[in-house]
Amino acid sequence: MARKEAKQPEIDVVEWLRGLPKAELHLHLEGTIKPETLVELSQRHDAEPLTLEAAKKLYTYEDFVGFLMSFKAVTERLRGPDDYELITYNMIRELASQGVVHAEVYISFGIIYYWKKAEVEPYVEAIERGRVRGEKDFGTTVLWIIDAVRHFGVEEGARVFRKAAELRATYPSIVGIGIGGDEARGPADQFRELYAEAKAAGLRLTAHAGESVGPKSVWSAINIGAERIGHALTAQNDSELIDVLAAKQIPLELNVTSNLKTGCCLGLDEHPVKLYFESGLMVTINSDDPPMFGSDLLGEYVLVQDRFEFSLEQMRELAANSVEASFLEPARKLELLKAVERYGY
Repeated sequence: MARKEAKQPEIDVVEWLRGLPKAELHLHLEGTIKPETLVELSQRHDAEPLTLEAAKKLYTYEDFVGFLMSFKAVTERLRGPDDYELITYNMIRELASQGVVHAEVYISFGIIYYWKKAEVEPYVEAIERGRVRGEKDFGTTVLWIIDAVRHFGVEEGARVFRKAAELRATYPSIVGIGIGGDEARGPADQFRELYAEAKAAGLRLTAHAGESVGPKSVWSAINIGAERIGHALTAQNDSELIDVLAAKQIPLELNVTSNLKTGCCLGLDEHPVKLYFESGLMVTINSDDPPMFGSDLLGEYVLVQDRFEFSLEQMRELAANSVEASFLEPARKLELLKAVERYGY
């Protein structure tokens, strides 16, 4: 009598994706505040603290301007260094729960310099306390990328980047710099000399580009030396640019839900994530400002796998890309790449 083969159990795709070792490369610290944490901050600072229901309402908006207003309403409750320690620790706990083994997180010195009129050192010390505790408790490692608001101008960008270089001597976890903000009012080519200076100081280079303006912004980011590009949504409109991105294997930090929620991409079917992947580009999946967009990195992996019909092997490739594109030291990078490779079905 022929022996029946044991039936293989069906894979729970969400749980498989949760367990897949992966890195998050495009995440803003100030954009990781969940409503529950906002309530805790409100209890610290507001005469009449927010209820959870009221806090959740602050995360609703209808367009990009509304998003900016929501972001400000949430982040204005970051008053002192201890608040930054809290959100850093909570961020790492959340990342670990999604199977994120490493994250490279943007910190906006602009919020501290311009909104709080304060020096950054006490805030960086607090953020580092949160990072050290979080890494110890949850195992997810974190490096920092210091972000300048490009439309504040070159002079302000210089202040941010030079402070990042200065603090790197004390905090090796500060690994790179980038420019966010309004691409139209702060073209990347204005920062060419500052990027060269930052590179000479040992900082790695990123840039937001092609999120809300055309492919020219991505070209400019490449031309000033950006090693990774955030969003790159409009690169799809320039076939020559696609060829260059594929040939140079410049990692792209894609943020699908973010692009939809801000209106930069009009529909999921129009998002180029699968086009870029099939064109041989170095695609990574990221979450940007998770609670503001009602998603997180695990949610992005689930969305991409389901809606764009990526195979699990292709999802493993995306996870490997995220590690390969990181600014980790080679030994740690190799360790994580091996973990991705060993991860089974």
